[in-house]
Amino acid sequence: MKQPARINTSKALFVLNPTSGVPPVNFIVSKELELRKKELTFCKTLTKEDTGSLIKDNFNKYEVFVAAGGDGTVHTVATELVGSKKILGVLPLGSGNGFAKEFGFKMNVRSLLIDIRKAESMDIDVIEINDKLCLNVAGIGLDSFVAHSFNNLKLRGFLPYVWLTLKTFLALRPFHVKIKCGGEEIVSEELFVLTIANTRQFGNNAYIAPEARPNDGLIDIVLIKPFPKILGSLFIIRLFTKRINKSKYVRHIQTDKEIEIETKETRFHIDGEPVDISGKVIIRIKKEVLKVLRTSGYKFPGS
Repeated sequence: MKQPARINTSKALFVLNPTSGVPPVNFIVSKELELRKKELTFCKTLTKEDTGSLIKDNFNKYEVFVAAGGDGTVHTVATELVGSKKILGVLPLGSGNGFAKEFGFKMNVRSLLIDIRKAESMDIDVIEINDKLCLNVAGIGLDSFVAHSFNNLKLRGFLPYVWLTLKTFLALRPFHVKIKCGGEEIVSEELFVLTIANTRQFGNNAYIAPEARPNDGLIDIVLIKPFPKILGSLFIIRLFTKRINKSKYVRHIQTDKEIEIETKETRFHIDGEPVDISGKVIIRIKKEVLKVLRTSGYKFPGS
């Protein structure tokens, strides 16, 4: 843990995504940020391109950049900070908030400002998937299919996400995957889910990779084989009790070697955001390249 000198909160830029999460909550948080304009600076952005340009234009003015939104907003902000000495903070406003939950960030502006003043940070790994970066989890299968459908859904929030997940699960069909690790083929089979994990959870405390650590220098691969759908409720219980890896239908791989994935399925997600990837998928680990704000009283697994 590094403990630099205390930072004035005016050295923090809050980047707000006004379309994240539930609109009433987003509106309330936006008003609170406006009321605290003497303590902080915040800007609203509507697109990834806007966010990237905003951070580039203000990169030398601020020490901490706070992503106020969901996992997609966190991903966009963090991408601009990787490899620098700038610190990433999060004000979670999304539907899942997987990254925020892993690092103890809460929807509390006041406590976040206290953490910013302390400016304690930790260095974490980032996963590289072809030319894209992943902070939290990525993959193919049930979660990626839901991400693609959810992206087109007008409603936001936890309940619409649950409904869409159930609908997608009932229609789920297996897809074939070949995986090479360090050039050696280790998998060639049908799957329901393939998850590439840097941290433990999808979001909402659903732990897909309970043994993953964001600073261990390892890529975690979780494979879920086709299983009788009548066991779906059991898998949900295992997800929320950190026991998914105890199932006979689940295989967990950890490695620091390059991973190569081949599949005809193109509907991936990276940090919850839908992406289409065709051809070979190359996965590498970039060790300790992102600084994340340490939250008060929170100790992430492995620290």
